Amino acid sequence: MAAKDIYHDAVKQALIKDGWVVTDEPLSLSLGFRSLFVDLGAEKIIVATKDNQRIAVEIKSFVGKSTITELEKAIGQYMLYDEALDQSETESDRELFLALPQDVVEELAEDRILPILTKRFKINLLVYSPTKQTIVQWMHPNTAS
Repeated sequence: MAAKDIYHDAVKQALIKDGWVVTDEPLSLSLGFRSLFVDLGAEKIIVATKDNQRIAVEIKSFVGKSTITELEKAIGQYMLYDEALDQSETESDRELFLALPQDVVEELAEDRILPILTKRFKINLLVYSPTKQTIVQWMHPNTAS
């Protein structure tokens, strides 16, 4: 199992502030004979519909030397986890999100890379502020711009 991302606790606190209950840390999945570990599993009870919304969140900090290299790794990981969730008998109802720091999202959006990739690979983003420990934005591929 990999070490926690440096912003793990910031994202966890942001989810809690947003009304989520962290249920798994990490969320364990299988793909073939391999075990995979998504950073967080969380759920939010939606009282109006009496239905639970469940998510899985993979947290990335992008502290490496190259933003593009970090993005390549993050997208590959996201795709593996997305497939593992689809194959899971108990977790397939979870919606997967890639959690990225706000400054990285702004940089990649300015470069026009992020909207292209999120739409092409159908990546859900959770944009967070590491310093404020808040969720800045939830982005789905059809609404990313």
